[in-house]
Amino acid sequence: MNYKNLAETILKYVGGEENIESLTHCATRLRFNLKDEKKADTNTLKATEGVMGVVSSGGQYQVIIGSDVGNVYKEVMEFTSLENNNAPSENEKDDRKLLSKVIDTISGIFTPIIPAITAAGMMKAVLAILMTFNVISKDSQSYQVINFMADSAFYFLPILLANSAAKKFKCNPYMAMLIGGILLNPTFVSMVTAAKEKGGAISIFGLPISLNSYSSSVLPIILAVWFMSYVEPVADKISPKAIKFFSKPLITALITGIVTLVVIGPIGYIVSDKIGLGIKTLELYCSWLVPTILGGLTPLLVMTGTHYGLIPIGINNRMTMGYDTVIYPGMLASNVAQGGAALAVAFKSKNAEIKQLASSAGITAVCGITEPALYGINLRFRKALYSSMIGGAVGGLFLGIFRVSNYSGGSPGFLTLPGYIGGNTMINFIYAVIGAVISVVVSFVVCLILYKDQVEKSDSEVENKIENKSVSAGNMITVKSPLTGEAVSLKNVNDPVFADEIMGKGIAIIPTEGKVVSPVEGTVEMVFDTKHAVALKDENGVEMIIHIGLDTVKLGGKYFNTHVKKGDKVSVGTLLVDFNMEKIKEEGYDCITPFVITNGNEFGEILSIDDKIVTQGEDIIKIVK
Repeated sequence: MNYKNLAETILKYVGGEENIESLTHCATRLRFNLKDEKKADTNTLKATEGVMGVVSSGGQYQVIIGSDVGNVYKEVMEFTSLENNNAPSENEKDDRKLLSKVIDTISGIFTPIIPAITAAGMMKAVLAILMTFNVISKDSQSYQVINFMADSAFYFLPILLANSAAKKFKCNPYMAMLIGGILLNPTFVSMVTAAKEKGGAISIFGLPISLNSYSSSVLPIILAVWFMSYVEPVADKISPKAIKFFSKPLITALITGIVTLVVIGPIGYIVSDKIGLGIKTLELYCSWLVPTILGGLTPLLVMTGTHYGLIPIGINNRMTMGYDTVIYPGMLASNVAQGGAALAVAFKSKNAEIKQLASSAGITAVCGITEPALYGINLRFRKALYSSMIGGAVGGLFLGIFRVSNYSGGSPGFLTLPGYIGGNTMINFIYAVIGAVISVVVSFVVCLILYKDQVEKSDSEVENKIENKSVSAGNMITVKSPLTGEAVSLKNVNDPVFADEIMGKGIAIIPTEGKVVSPVEGTVEMVFDTKHAVALKDENGVEMIIHIGLDTVKLGGKYFNTHVKKGDKVSVGTLLVDFNMEKIKEEGYDCITPFVITNGNEFGEILSIDDKIVTQGEDIIKIVK
């Protein structure tokens, strides 16, 4: 994969750098906050090699890349000034729904700190394993050093959150980190400890300061930085220009610091404590409920990217109670179940391409990264998705019944199972392993029973089926052939994006004439700049793409001539593109042309005829409404 080219393509089709408010990434997705989503060309992005999918959810425009997302993100940041593009626009109006704003804010604050929390949690897990097998003593200096290294991420969590929250709330991240430092200052901690021991109190200018410990806290610093985002502009406005350099930060720090210690900190502390108390009550009376629900429904949350909204609850549980019994155990069951379903598809399918894709996606999912399995296999084969949801729910039920606790976080999967070691016993870890295995086995077995390869039909069978359905009612949408040549199965295309039908079902045509005409009455949705592909939408809402040749994007438009532009109305037979087949072949490119229905999931069955010579305008695909 050429990360630089992919980054440039993505940047172009999200509307350019000027349309990007901010950009972050998680384990598999580029997460854009766009100023105007209407400027993004979603169809083109979905058709771009290297992009697994596009989701608009929670106020974010998410481009799904997979495990290479970090490399693509680096390239985007390399040739843009996005890191400095966090200044708020005074004229900009945010008309998103409240829920979208909340989810976007939570994701933006917590996603950047996940690597630090994961690293610290895994260090704790390694120490637990070494102690269990008597490799290291709790009294040894080696243990103590590694332990305080791990504790640092948790103890100084308010400072980590201050930085990411400031970027999200568009204020100075270093001023925000100062507020986090105030909450964790050793002198303040000593004053609180002494006051508690002696039954005394702390105050500033007569205002009482609550005797709370803010180490490892979550909500107080987020609320404090949110408050600071309003104080900072006021401080800027009232500060005389001559002394603004030091008066603005002074006013901001004093007001935010005092209000945080007196009002905001205690409120955040109380809310966090109540959330923890609620989780404990739920754990006491119905410990199985949430892990079961999450085990079954997390794939649907991942599809929309809203699963990141649950992360703060899991972190808050671990910070207030020392463990989490609801969020991470439920996600563990779901993630490994998706892997189990994908592996079942790999085991049962006789299609070599599907086997390869499902195998790699399944292994990745059981390790904790589910997008390849979800988008590459489970959404494509719905019975695999249902199997993974069943397996996840059953595994979540087991983990909930036995109150399995997570102590360290991380991406839920087999690789982070050591994060379930704690409490000076291995029984919690053993139950976590059993629950994960149950999820995998149940989803694997159910998928093995339900999944069937798509049956290959002969031309006569397909033709008869089309004819029978055509006669039955006006419930069929007819799509003509855009080319003259030999119609073949998409499986003959030497590109897994088309061969595995990741983009959708359809047909491939080996052309004998270098002309592409419109197969429908409709509108031109997109013409690639490199002229090698055209996207159309017919009068019934069917979206399709005609992709001339393989890797012909590298020709940069050479040997192609387009006769339409985006927005043009076309009829059956309207000339879209002409191309020089001989020259393209001389350059070493295959002219086989995939013709794909990209939104087939919105309709019924898609029927096509292959292994047949076709001419332009001949019926080639029929779609059940």
